[in-house]
Amino acid sequence: MAQGAKPGEGGQLPGFKVNEVIARTRHSIPGISLISPPPHHDIYSIEDLAQLIFDLKNVNPRAAISVKLVAESGVGTIAAGVAKAKADLIVISGAEGGTGASPASSMRYAGISPEIGLSETQQTLVRNGLRGKVRLQTDGQMKTGHDIVSMALLGAEEFGFGTTVLIVLGCVMMRKCHSNTCPMGVATQNPELRAHFRGHADHVVNYFRFLAEEVREYLAEMGFRKFNDIIGRTDLIEIDKAVSQKSELLDFSRLLHKESGDASIRHTEAQMHDIDSVLDRTIITASDPAISNGKEVSLEYAIANTDRAVGAMLSGLIADKFGNEGLPDESISVRFKGSAGQSFGAFLAHGISFKLEGEANDYLGKGLSGGRIAVAPPVRSHFAAEKNTIAGNTLLYGATSGEVYINGRVGERFAVRNSGAIAVVEGVGDHCCEYMTGGRVVVLGATGRNFAAGMSGGVAYVWDPDRKFDYFCNMEMVELSLIEDSTARKELHELIRQHYRYTGSALARQMLDEWNRYVDDFIQVTPIEYKRVLAEEQMLKLQQKIAEVQRDY
Repeated sequence: MAQGAKPGEGGQLPGFKVNEVIARTRHSIPGISLISPPPHHDIYSIEDLAQLIFDLKNVNPRAAISVKLVAESGVGTIAAGVAKAKADLIVISGAEGGTGASPASSMRYAGISPEIGLSETQQTLVRNGLRGKVRLQTDGQMKTGHDIVSMALLGAEEFGFGTTVLIVLGCVMMRKCHSNTCPMGVATQNPELRAHFRGHADHVVNYFRFLAEEVREYLAEMGFRKFNDIIGRTDLIEIDKAVSQKSELLDFSRLLHKESGDASIRHTEAQMHDIDSVLDRTIITASDPAISNGKEVSLEYAIANTDRAVGAMLSGLIADKFGNEGLPDESISVRFKGSAGQSFGAFLAHGISFKLEGEANDYLGKGLSGGRIAVAPPVRSHFAAEKNTIAGNTLLYGATSGEVYINGRVGERFAVRNSGAIAVVEGVGDHCCEYMTGGRVVVLGATGRNFAAGMSGGVAYVWDPDRKFDYFCNMEMVELSLIEDSTARKELHELIRQHYRYTGSALARQMLDEWNRYVDDFIQVTPIEYKRVLAEEQMLKLQQKIAEVQRDY
């Protein structure tokens, strides 16, 4: 997990660089600018990070979870929190390095030297007895064996290479990565320029072989057989005082301080991720007829808020076996009663249908990948569902496909980074549909402020009987319109019908019964760039049809 060449600073991928391959990978359409990489709007504290690590470890128990931190004053404290959040690997990223697509301010001013950040992290982790639980990696203009040995003595056991490898592959540091005009064909989508690329995988292998040989020579010179024996050994670093009179005034004692005691100074034990007794283990066993033999199964469980990331491990197993296609529709149907914990239905795969009778915490449907989630109040409840909050914040974050129907209001940041899922909800908090690149979102109720900020794709429909929605919408990248197009009306009607089908929503039933009255109260939110690209695609198809007709005659 990281953000940008310099963590904390994402970049823009200009629309003219987004070709078919990139658009397919990012679940967008060619020609639309993308926020790259996606900001981690599901992380606002160490607790949030711990939940994300737990989610990822559930969906792929074999994976090592890595967290990248920028080298800066105080990074040791953050690293200690990350280690307690049960990351397997921590990357300390130095100020040096970064691509030509990074902003100039990031290149010059983001972060400090990796040596300082690494030293602080190593000392803090050792002091708190956490160093043995994590692997420590560093990066930032690593070039030679001397760089690797120096970083190892300061505490690193893994090393990241970026710029140097690009140079081995032919990069000449023209700083044209963002303009699509790289003359060496390294960072461009232009087919003519890509033809100039002369790099080869063997060149990279050769470089690392020479690098490893140089490290071996340094180890022999120092009198060590194993690389592990020098990790964290700052006592082996000697200060060269003969450089200049000024250098003699420098005090490296805090940088080279070695913690006393028996605490481990390198990685010695695995993190305990507490995934052996999760509810998914039981669900997977019961779902075996569907996974192994293609039979449909229906299950029912009570759920508590201590049951986190329910569905993630099941989805990971299905993805591992069947890929992104998942299972046929309704292969595994599960009903839950109670209060679901965080990340209910995270990464839910195609063919899995979850129905929750109760309420849900944060991150429901995170990374939804084709599954269906329906949430409704208990059957015997007497309150008006559309006036009450039934689920938490950051739902549907980063979803790529699937459906979510929620009979009630939800919290902030609903459908952030949604790139293909369909969602119907009866009221949202602030920042709904932020950075959305695809899919459909229907809001049958009030919205918070900053709706559709950074939204570059997909369409949202908002019920606005009070005519106040334009006050809450961020108009920078979208335009608002009434639903006059017959296709859009049919689509909205079908989405609300499905919402009623899966949740039994009284509000949805009322809207369907009096459709002609309610439909005029809806506002359609469409990204300007998205609308332009779709219009261009339709025009291109029309021109192709005309050309085919002319050819036939």
